[in-house]
Amino acid sequence: MVRVRFAPSPTGNLHIGGGRTALFNWLFAQSQKGKFVLRIEDTDKERSKKEFVDEILFSLKWLGFNWDELYYQSQRIDRYRMHAEKLLKQGLAYIEKSPEGKEAIIFKVVPQKISVNDLIRGKIEFDASLIKDQVLIKSDGTPTYNFACVVDDAEMNITHIIRGDDHISNTPKQMLFYSALGFSLPEFAHLPLIMGVDGGRLSKRTGATAISDYRKMGYLSEALLNYLLLLSWAPGDNREVVNIPEAVKLFDIKNVNKTAATFDLKKLDWMNNQYLKNADPEKLAEELIPLLAERNYINKDSYDRAYLLTLIKLFQARLPRINDFVDWADFFFLDEPVIDAVAKEKYLVCDLSKEFKLFSERLDNLASFDIVNIEDSFRKLVSELGIEAKKLIHPIRVALTGKTVGPGLFEVIYYLGRDRSKARLLKWVKK
Repeated sequence: MVRVRFAPSPTGNLHIGGGRTALFNWLFAQSQKGKFVLRIEDTDKERSKKEFVDEILFSLKWLGFNWDELYYQSQRIDRYRMHAEKLLKQGLAYIEKSPEGKEAIIFKVVPQKISVNDLIRGKIEFDASLIKDQVLIKSDGTPTYNFACVVDDAEMNITHIIRGDDHISNTPKQMLFYSALGFSLPEFAHLPLIMGVDGGRLSKRTGATAISDYRKMGYLSEALLNYLLLLSWAPGDNREVVNIPEAVKLFDIKNVNKTAATFDLKKLDWMNNQYLKNADPEKLAEELIPLLAERNYINKDSYDRAYLLTLIKLFQARLPRINDFVDWADFFFLDEPVIDAVAKEKYLVCDLSKEFKLFSERLDNLASFDIVNIEDSFRKLVSELGIEAKKLIHPIRVALTGKTVGPGLFEVIYYLGRDRSKARLLKWVKK
């Protein structure tokens, strides 16, 4: 049975690179009806923190990864020492004492040629004569990364190791340990790096942000997963939007690209919008209610849910991120809209008292206040005034919303309501 593992170190939060590695491991396991093992590599006592463990577990759950088994390296220290002492007894390792008299166990590297058939990169060759003797157990009693990895992967029956290509240099060292310990060698697949749009290594400026932060910024987990999928893999037929169940059927680790992937926040925003368009407004409401309550836009214990859902439907096809709704739709919740200074200068410096007053009267006289009649009254007014519709549409939008873009103007007027719309227009009518 195929068994893969994702092995994060809780010395920091789960970031984009780790999220993609977890996804490709999980996806491969799902496609092969195998097992996905989660291993927390927490032997670094000083840097490993419980809050990072919690964040990693939360992020993996949010992304939808259900692990079959969970291990903590800190609970397996005896296993690493046992195997190191075995190599010591076989003469394959030796003791090295520190000035303080503490002992470390060191592995003797025998010069040789090493090759591995990487599932993504093909044959990779190494020269062990360039590798110095390797520490197995440090003088403080903890194992080194490479040694603990090999012991764990062997004892957990990991069949495929899928990880970033920054680990390629670790591969020959680990292969030496596999051979010395008599363990069966797993298959290796090294994923290409993720680069920023500037062509450099991914940084905080170009997207190296914690997965949990992407959730807070208003990205849907399904959209983020879909985007991570496209970083080194494609579903074919020039498609970009593909759900996870379909990806499971199509995924083949051998089809992963060898070249570095580029992480583009604008492309992620586009992908998120594709999912927001079709998202359940009820689900979006649950994400938005705390944010709206935080701004005092609603009282989360007593608000008009039907009205909120209507506004969400009005905006969701346009939103790059869920959280943008709070800023984009603020004028629906505020007593007075916050007028953008540039928009005011462009559209409201001219005296439109006559036009605004006439349109307010038309709204007041509508027997049926609905979107169709609102638009009809507007079209008739601009026709009578002999002006282009855009000459009045933009100023009215800014007066009502404070913004130059948003949903259709007539929908805005309808959902603001007759009284609020009139009051906001008349504010700009000179006495």
